[in-house]
This record gives sequence, structure tokens and C-alpha cells, in this order.
Amino acid sequence: MATHYETLRFADTYREAFAVEPPAALGERLLRPRQAGGFIVPAARAAAALAAPEPGDAPEASATPDTSATPDTSATPEAGAAGRPARVLVAAQWGLVPHWVKSASDARLRAPKLAHAKSDLASTGTAFRDAWQNGQRCIVPLQAFFEDDWRSGKAVPTRIARVDGKPLGVAGLWARWQGADGEVIVSYCLLTVNANNHALLRRYGPPGAERNMPAILNEGAYDAWLAARPEKAKEFLRQYAAQSLLANPVEKKADKVPKGWLE
Repeated sequence: MATHYETLRFADTYREAFAVEPPAALGERLLRPRQAGGFIVPAARAAAALAAPEPGDAPEASATPDTSATPDTSATPEAGAAGRPARVLVAAQWGLVPHWVKSASDARLRAPKLAHAKSDLASTGTAFRDAWQNGQRCIVPLQAFFEDDWRSGKAVPTRIARVDGKPLGVAGLWARWQGADGEVIVSYCLLTVNANNHALLRRYGPPGAERNMPAILNEGAYDAWLAARPEKAKEFLRQYAAQSLLANPVEKKADKVPKGWLE
């Protein structure tokens, strides 16, 4: 599965495609695990991600929380358009940190390994089960994701995006972790689906390995995905139509400007 993805380039895209206010700064263009990205939730769920610790849980006032992954909801919309529930973009770290992790050092080790969750394990896997059962589902906005094409015998980074150039809304899970010293990490992962029989994505990945792809949501299903009961949520996790995706090899390194990126 991809180890990095491309974030949205323009602030207006957040408003037009996801009905949320953009971040104050767009941040890294190519995002990797443990870096600051963001996820979308209903405004009511954003409050849970931002919840202050209960009395007695907080350390002494001298403790300094980690603000690098603290959500920014200064631009929270008051109401959704066309009667939809208001959504909020929450700033967070890519790479899930389960609430039961013991220390910040353990969190740093786990995050890169928990950047993705297979859809068939999301409700049962130790790292993801609580987030799934608690309805901590989100939408991760991205412009493209990257997979390696091994058909030539060596890895060729390949950018995969929508044919029409519109952004992708990927299903995800989020979590909020707080350490004994008051440090807070809000984090998320991308949900994936098996792509062994996908007309496009079956071509990518190491020989013999299981093929997976992000669980890309249809635009009309965003609010339903966020509001679904846990037992119904997996119905939204499906392969995205191959004819709606476009794959272009990255000409040089994955951290260079890929084909399709407009200057």
C-alpha cells in the first residue's frame, strides 16, 4: 500500500469538494506517515477529537501538550449546505495512535505501521477495533496516491488520481491519544480494500503480495458514511471504478513533481 499521498493544492477545493473550510496553511504537498495532515468529520465529532481531559486526568499546568497534531477548528462552519450536517476539517497526524498506547515513543514507532487499516480487519484488529466501534470514522481528502509498479522488475513510483482531476475522499478512522504528561496526539489512518481483481490496481505492488487500494468514497455517500452504524459502515468500503482512475509513472523520484501536477 502507498507510503505517501498528495494533498489538495488549492484552498477552494476543500470548500467545493468537501464543504469544509481549508486549513490556514496547506502544508506538505506529499504527505508521509507521522506528518501533519487532516481528516473530515461532522462538527459534532470534531468536538470529541478536541475534548479537554476530564478533571483529574490532566497533569500539572507546567506540562506542555504537543501542538503539532492539535486540530484547528477556528474556521468551523455553522451549518452544512443544502441541509447537510456541517463538516469540519481536523488537523492531525497520519498514522493511527490507539488510545491505549503507553508512551509517546511507542506512538512514534507504531504510527508508520498504522497508516492503513484493511477493511476486513478494521472492526476486529487490536489497533483499530475501538475506533471502529466508537464510530470514529472520517474522510481523508487527497488529490492522488502513489503505488509502485514492479512489472519491469524494479519499483516505478506511479501517481494514481481521478480521471476528471477531482480530489478523492478516502474512508478513514481517527483516534485521540493523551499521555501521562499531557501530550495529545490526534491521528488517523486510511482504510483499504482488497484490489487483487481490480482492473487497474492489480498491476501494482511487489510480486506475490496482496493488492490493496484506498477505500475511495462516492461524493454522494460522504455524510452517510460518517453517520452509519458500525454494523452498516463496511457496506461503504468498496473498490473504486478502474475507468475513473488514471495512473501515471512519476518521472524521477516520488518527491519530485509528478505528471499531472500543474504549476
